[in-house]
Amino acid sequence: MIVTVTLNPSLDRTVEVAELARGAMVRSTATRLDPGGKGVNVARALAAHGVPACAVVTRNGPDGRQLTDLLAAEGIDVCAVPVSGHTRSNISLVEPDGTVTKVNEPGGPLTSDDLDAVFAAVLSVAADADWVVASGSLPPGVPHDFYAVLGKLVADLGVRFAVDTSGPPLAAALGAKPTLVKPNRTELAETVGFRIDVLADAVRAAEAMRTAGASTVLASLGADGAVLVDAHGVHYGEAKVDNRRSAVGAGDAMLAGFLAAGETGRDALTEALSWGAAAVRFPGSRMPGPNDVDPDGVSVHAIPDLARPLGGPYSELPTGWRTTDDNHR
Repeated sequence: MIVTVTLNPSLDRTVEVAELARGAMVRSTATRLDPGGKGVNVARALAAHGVPACAVVTRNGPDGRQLTDLLAAEGIDVCAVPVSGHTRSNISLVEPDGTVTKVNEPGGPLTSDDLDAVFAAVLSVAADADWVVASGSLPPGVPHDFYAVLGKLVADLGVRFAVDTSGPPLAAALGAKPTLVKPNRTELAETVGFRIDVLADAVRAAEAMRTAGASTVLASLGADGAVLVDAHGVHYGEAKVDNRRSAVGAGDAMLAGFLAAGETGRDALTEALSWGAAAVRFPGSRMPGPNDVDPDGVSVHAIPDLARPLGGPYSELPTGWRTTDDNHR
């Protein structure tokens, strides 16, 4: 069984529009409502493939009850932790070319008593688990080292620990020596302090994260695929995706596929990319099932072209961070 932990779950409403015009009245062409949050999505993807999963989520108020009802309707085992903070709502505006504009609420603040209750809930369901997966942002009031503390508690149970988060919580979590981290390209850059412009940069950043404590790094690179760096070496993979609908939840589906396929090597990376590519073809944060994935559409290279440039959108890094040219001097 795989236990997922989501401190900042959400109700995710996806609104498809023909064109997003700022300041105008825009009519939707389709809408859907999904239970959201990165850990929630991992559990949903696993459940869609028949992999036993338990989603630990915080819950408060009618929105929290609706969240857990939606999860239960998908056949997911839910461990709901009553907390003082509200359950947030997110909105994704999706255009026909796959462009997504997201509006995410920050989530309600959590108290120390709330966090103690989360720790207790996770430990109560994790004793017989294969993995505990901690994913997503931290709500207001949660210290940056929450995932690091959770990772050490999970390690004491002899259970493997995976982390998918960003910023200071990701940097702190590396100190707990997680079995797996799954950063995206921007999160890699934020953690190591240099730009990721070519595949060699991504590999070097992943190796730095391994030096900092992670055993395995599965880095998603958006349309450029993903790189896997572990004790067995480096694998790079890419998946052809046509008819892109929404990238929301694609990284979560990738992580779920990787864990379901054995969490190491070429086969696991192939499965991860096929799950992630399938998720991109769906609206909103719908998770793919077995009939939706196509491993044959994935190419994995054990000796990748490290000089390969990485394209696609890339957020600017803070002033003073090094560029690729600086890295190669």
